[in-house]
Amino acid sequence: MYIKRNYSFWMTFNWSKKPFILGFIYSMVIYLLFYFLKVDIAIPWQPISIIGIAVAFYLGFKNNSSYDRTWEARKIWGSIVNNSRTFGAAAVAFVQGEGDEKIKKELIYRHIAWLVALRHQLRLSKEWEHQRQRLNELYAPTVCEDYTDKLESELSKYISKAELDRVEGKTNTATQIMRIQAERLQELKDLNYFEDFRHMEFHQLLRSFYEDQGKSERIKNFPFPRQYASTAVWLTFVFCAFVPFGLLNVFNHSESWIYWAGPFISALLIWVFFLMEKIGDYSENPFEGTYNDVPITSISRGIEIDLREMIDDIDIPSAIKDENGFLL
Repeated sequence: MYIKRNYSFWMTFNWSKKPFILGFIYSMVIYLLFYFLKVDIAIPWQPISIIGIAVAFYLGFKNNSSYDRTWEARKIWGSIVNNSRTFGAAAVAFVQGEGDEKIKKELIYRHIAWLVALRHQLRLSKEWEHQRQRLNELYAPTVCEDYTDKLESELSKYISKAELDRVEGKTNTATQIMRIQAERLQELKDLNYFEDFRHMEFHQLLRSFYEDQGKSERIKNFPFPRQYASTAVWLTFVFCAFVPFGLLNVFNHSESWIYWAGPFISALLIWVFFLMEKIGDYSENPFEGTYNDVPITSISRGIEIDLREMIDDIDIPSAIKDENGFLL
């Protein structure tokens, strides 16, 4: 996720320059044909402008819907932050008995393992995502191939080998880790480390974690409806294909040097519309690891720091710093 105040113009243009370049070439060909061959291919601008208004409204709808997906994802992970802190405080306060310090650490580390597993699962590539433009290429091109090895390596820092073996081969590792957490809390309750009321409080927190996980998976596994995404692309193509023809009448009676500004103006209009479409396109999938996604790795690290400080742990990692203005 980009965190500086603004994208610079050249960053924005470099990210979206292809429509401008192709639009300029396309427009120049049309203007050359009109100028040298005297082929009257101009189209009145009024009907084209009506198409442009319709396309702009549709792109606005798509961008709003895409933004809603991103904002919902951020709210979900805000809930995970809040509930994780509550869980950590509850583990520290509720668990009492022989060897309670070790048990508190075990519960908190297992919760961190759940966060690790969940964020790894949310970074897995989907066929509708932008796999070639992941943030700083940190997740491409082998995010799927490296998934198992990287996940097991990280989980081994937080849970035992026996628990790793229990979740190995499972379809949803995060779900299984939370199940183990539930079983362990029941064992601790049976051993009188806390009473029924506090056990129910723990259970409510586990329920909230499952709910947030499910909400995240809903966004990850259900793409922005393809009919809306595809229609926005093709409508933009249709409008932009007519732009140079419509501007011919505008620049045809101008002085010669102004006439040749027509291809540049056409390319600029084409770039603006495709830029709007591309912004919506890259906001649809907030967990894919590109420039505008939710920085779940940084959020998870912040939760880990908070929880481990609650138990006065050692070797606590530092917060993830931005890389050239980006958070992971």
